[in-house]
Amino acid sequence: MDLNILWFILVTVLFIGFFFLEGFDYGVGILLPFLGKNDTERRIIINTIGPVWDGNEVWLITAGGAVFAAFPNWYATLFSGFYLALFLILLALIVRGVAFEFRSSDRSPAWRKFWDNMIFLGSFISALLWGVAVTNLLQGVPIDGNMQYVGGFFDLISPYTLAGGLTTLLVFMLHGALFLSLKTEGELVERARAVATKISLVAVPVVLLLAVLTYLKTDLFAKAGAAAVFLLSAGCLLIAILMLRKGREGWAFICNSLTIVLFTVSMFWAMFPRLMVSSLQPDWSLTIYNASSSPYTLKIMTFIALTMVPIILLYQGWTYWVFRHRVTEKHLHY
Repeated sequence: MDLNILWFILVTVLFIGFFFLEGFDYGVGILLPFLGKNDTERRIIINTIGPVWDGNEVWLITAGGAVFAAFPNWYATLFSGFYLALFLILLALIVRGVAFEFRSSDRSPAWRKFWDNMIFLGSFISALLWGVAVTNLLQGVPIDGNMQYVGGFFDLISPYTLAGGLTTLLVFMLHGALFLSLKTEGELVERARAVATKISLVAVPVVLLLAVLTYLKTDLFAKAGAAAVFLLSAGCLLIAILMLRKGREGWAFICNSLTIVLFTVSMFWAMFPRLMVSSLQPDWSLTIYNASSSPYTLKIMTFIALTMVPIILLYQGWTYWVFRHRVTEKHLHY
């Protein structure tokens, strides 16, 4: 295995970690106005992710840094071509982060309602646009022979990419509902279970639609391994729903987590060795070789990654262990 392949795998792992961890953050944020019937309940909901949401976002920052250092041409084309979409995601994340910190700094109901809506809006936009972005990478975007994006914002919008956005939105909402069923008590648990069941009824047909469009619009199913993983992710979603109906929320959360992980793996597997597919000419696609840094840069980065990543994983694992208990009125900070 050469270093280009290694860094493609590492970038994939970073996005897996981000979507898995930030997925339930987004889901909790989207469900906040609907599950919390009063201020105390809404504070409980926010505090389920309060100690960890910022740490979860570090996975995105690290992934962006890894792309910049390992595949600078990919970074340049991606951030110029997807500029407006990524700006909207960044703005949504900033507003959402500010809302977590400002929300309980004033007792005014109007103040708190405004920031609750900002948490919802920031989470909703991010969850939707990440699905649009990932499916665009696989479907292909207009890239010329100079690795330049030559399209506009609306070239990123199509039935397939919208299906991708709805898929991530619904799966993240289900992820958040299941997370709340494990982290809250009393009526909130029952409401989280009920809304998770309702979301699952919509998620299944949307995922099936995405599977059909993926077959028609991309070459994912031409790669047996990627196709198998994609179908396995859909199977995990069905198992998660089955576990939910049996009242086994813990297993449902695990299976839904596998849905997110396997879906991400299948998308990156289908792209390999490409990083961005050109819809104008397949030979103009960015790959792990024509978009990469020098071998020396990749060697230095590999040494740093192998040193620091285990430390970061241990620290984040310790954080989740410390805050593993269910949240009650006695544990309100945000």
